[in-house]
Amino acid sequence: MWISRGITDYLKEAINAFPAVLITGPRQVGKSSLLQMVGKEYEYITFDNPVPLQQAKDDPELFFLSHSPKLILDEIQYVPDLFPHLKMKIDSMRLSALRDQKKDECLFLLSGSQAYHLMQNISESLAGRLAILPLLGISYREQKNVSCTLPFAPNDEYLTIRGRESVDIDNLWYMIHRGFMPRLVSSQDNWDTFYSSYVSTYIERDVNQLTKVSNKGDFVRFMVAVAARSGELINYENIARDAGVSAVTVKRWIQILETSGIILLIYPYHNNHLKRMIKAPKIFFMDTGLMAWLTRWITPETIKHGAKAGQFFETWVVAEIAKSYLNAGKSLRGMYYYRDADQREIDLILEVNRCIYPIEIKMTARPNKKMVKAFRLLEPVAKAGNIEIGAGCLINQYHELMYLDDNIRSIPVGYL
Repeated sequence: MWISRGITDYLKEAINAFPAVLITGPRQVGKSSLLQMVGKEYEYITFDNPVPLQQAKDDPELFFLSHSPKLILDEIQYVPDLFPHLKMKIDSMRLSALRDQKKDECLFLLSGSQAYHLMQNISESLAGRLAILPLLGISYREQKNVSCTLPFAPNDEYLTIRGRESVDIDNLWYMIHRGFMPRLVSSQDNWDTFYSSYVSTYIERDVNQLTKVSNKGDFVRFMVAVAARSGELINYENIARDAGVSAVTVKRWIQILETSGIILLIYPYHNNHLKRMIKAPKIFFMDTGLMAWLTRWITPETIKHGAKAGQFFETWVVAEIAKSYLNAGKSLRGMYYYRDADQREIDLILEVNRCIYPIEIKMTARPNKKMVKAFRLLEPVAKAGNIEIGAGCLINQYHELMYLDDNIRSIPVGYL
């Protein structure tokens, strides 16, 4: 079953504007399927296949002569030596287009699951020639076939447009447990088998290409320790103790998870007037199904009624908001949190065009204004920084939109 992806329109715009487009993201989130669906006139080649992989490594010129001028190159990170040849093909096309007074074409649609290595090669070879689109797993909107592509913001425009389509969350805990991988969303494949294979493949192929892991069990324990702390501040020493490795190793492995798209780090809202801010980032898993598998919450019911339900709920909300921005072609640099030395906290702050939107995330179905009292902490900060404070909100499980205070709403989780 094909699920329409929210990033499709932005991808088509990028194809019309750039000679090459790269989709990055974790394994199995649908990168190659999306490129094949959108780029039907392109020849598809995957470097998971050892035959084209070896030819591309041994003789790049022969490789290009053997294939169509317009290519989808899947898992491009396995052939880093191909990037200079992509640059030459693009520059040749651009020169011909300029001479013939024609529009540039998009020659290459690329995908890769190792952003760190890809970015190194791109900065050296394809800077200015390539659009880079991060992709995460299937979003709630995509599962519900919602056409709204606006990035989430708790303002009138967003809520009016988003409210015209499905806001049903009857199967919320099933979605949280099942996860966001297209294979699991669109089929009845065994959940445990899928994620067991996923973790093994991820470590053996992606992780080992970035850093040699002598003991696979160490990295799995590390992933479990990180998953158990999704939504919390990073504490490298605590993770190191649980994983049985050094804090230095944990810092290196955290970077691998981040560049692989497995986790998202959200940093504290920074301002010269925030003297007593906590400096550590918060860590979020980008797939709650993988998070549940690693921490052994084996059914939706055990998550819903368990001690970590609020943690899963917040992680799911943050992941959905992140997807809404990436699918609209927006970066995640405007996502922050607030916590001071007195433990006063705002779960999420979205900064858009010098306007900040404070967001609290609670699993409750009984929202009240006491839950958003920390929002007032931003008033002196915004005034001193000449930044506007936009509408605030409490995202929760109550089924209707309602005001909690002036310019602060309770927003049902189904409006994501």
